[in-house]
Amino acid sequence: MRVAIFASGNGTNFEELAQHFQAGNLPGELALLFCNHPDAPVMGRAARLGVPAESFTVKESGGKLAYEQRVLAVLKQYRIDFIVLAGYLRVVGPTILDEYDHRIVNLHPAWLPEYPGLHSIERAFNDGRTQTGVTVHYIDADLDAGPVIAQCHVPILPDDTVASLEERVHATEHQLYPLALREALLAAGEKEY
Repeated sequence: MRVAIFASGNGTNFEELAQHFQAGNLPGELALLFCNHPDAPVMGRAARLGVPAESFTVKESGGKLAYEQRVLAVLKQYRIDFIVLAGYLRVVGPTILDEYDHRIVNLHPAWLPEYPGLHSIERAFNDGRTQTGVTVHYIDADLDAGPVIAQCHVPILPDDTVASLEERVHATEHQLYPLALREALLAAGEKEY
């Protein structure tokens, strides 16, 4: 199975997953990084790890529909079977969703359905919660609402700051995502698409 990772920024989760693929800990082949910000640090990580990368913006594509059609063409060019979102800060629209039904997974820094969307860690912290979490889920047409694959709670400690909580959430992401992704890839590998 040929896998693409979509990312938009720094790429720590991308690098973690890429190393798992390269070590043989995840089934399939990491065949592509797609990034919607050509200057994002994740592009340098992909180059250093030898992962093919493609990047272009919505604006340079002429709008969201044209962008998604262009992304889909890239996915077909690389013969991608499965998509992994790792800090991809765009909503995936129907052009791609319809083609990859139940074959796109996302990592979200909250215990969904709590705190969908952006700034989830900060929102949980500011609400005075005693815990938040990390969720790996399939995506669908609704924001952060697809079927859950795995979740893990992260305590919010009395002496936490947003930065210290963020650090623990990211450490949990790096542990949970490879395990949940392995499960999703194995399940997808048993189906014919």
